[in-house]
Amino acid sequence: MAEVERKRPGWFSRLTFGTAALVIAGLLLLSYLSVFVNPAKAWFFTIFGLMFIPLVVLTTLFFIWALFRRSRMTGFLLLMLLPAIFLIGKYYQRKAPELTREPTLKVVSYNVGLFAHGDMGDKRLVLADSIAAYLRKTEADIICLQEFYLPNALNMDAWFRDHFPGYHADYYVLTGEKGHAGNVTLTRRPVLYKGKIDFEKSTNMALHTDVQLDSTVLRFYNCHFESYNISLSGLVRSLKKVDDEAVEDTGRKMRRSIVQRPRQVDAVMQDVDACPVRSVVLGDFNDNPLSYTLYRLSRGRSDAFVKAGKGFGATFRTLWPLLRIDYILYPRDLEAVRCEVPKVRYSDHYPVITTFYEKR
Repeated sequence: MAEVERKRPGWFSRLTFGTAALVIAGLLLLSYLSVFVNPAKAWFFTIFGLMFIPLVVLTTLFFIWALFRRSRMTGFLLLMLLPAIFLIGKYYQRKAPELTREPTLKVVSYNVGLFAHGDMGDKRLVLADSIAAYLRKTEADIICLQEFYLPNALNMDAWFRDHFPGYHADYYVLTGEKGHAGNVTLTRRPVLYKGKIDFEKSTNMALHTDVQLDSTVLRFYNCHFESYNISLSGLVRSLKKVDDEAVEDTGRKMRRSIVQRPRQVDAVMQDVDACPVRSVVLGDFNDNPLSYTLYRLSRGRSDAFVKAGKGFGATFRTLWPLLRIDYILYPRDLEAVRCEVPKVRYSDHYPVITTFYEKR
């Protein structure tokens, strides 16, 4: 019996598939371009960057479907996926480099979430003690914390002396009715200079600390850029209730933070450009790897996770493994040899721990 010829899809089916494929591929193209567009001028490009991973998955599914259908869209979809092959390393690394000698510097960046987001049900001070004990065990030379918190009744200097013996504490906090909150940089190396960068109309900030290493002086910028200031659980509840006002308010908050972040990045970069020594820029950037924020801050610096990470680099626990928003960006004075993102559940963020060789 003769083999039955496979029936080709009708024109309407081909038109529908082609249109959907074009839309998905077009959105993926916009996510690529989001790196180069300043969100202060076109805020919505940030959304395309956030959608990179889902768009890659959807485009891949359409490519497989097109291959199965022997569609003329197959080559086009493959072409649109090619840049993703080079960009996926910003989110996932298969293999870390091998250690050839003992690292000489260890750096930690950690958003501790005001000691209010641990999974153990602990009170804030108990959780603060647990995080301090964990960080001491890392034996890091430099520890940069964001969203640090202590109640007003406690003396900050005494707390750091008790919990981080041997470290110099450089901090800047805002004092409210319930306590002190801000950024902290702890270092076991000699400190030569320190300062801060205030962000306009924001409680966020950046600390900078000049540290004497074995062979050079580096400035460490401990940054906390504007967050989206939204609750994911609250947004889901408002969507379920079809609460248009709550959804609109969420949209306003997102737009405001998206527009503020590049201005804060510019403020840091102005200081970086005027700095007489090379600099490490790290902290909670509240932006994804395919973003104008990271593109701007990475000029002249390497991404520690891309160079020395393994597995998923996502640092925001709530949407793991999609959101990587905490970074350590370093200059050529250093060589990253290991970058870890331990899944410790003390905060809504995971720490970024990187060991380096100091180049001589």
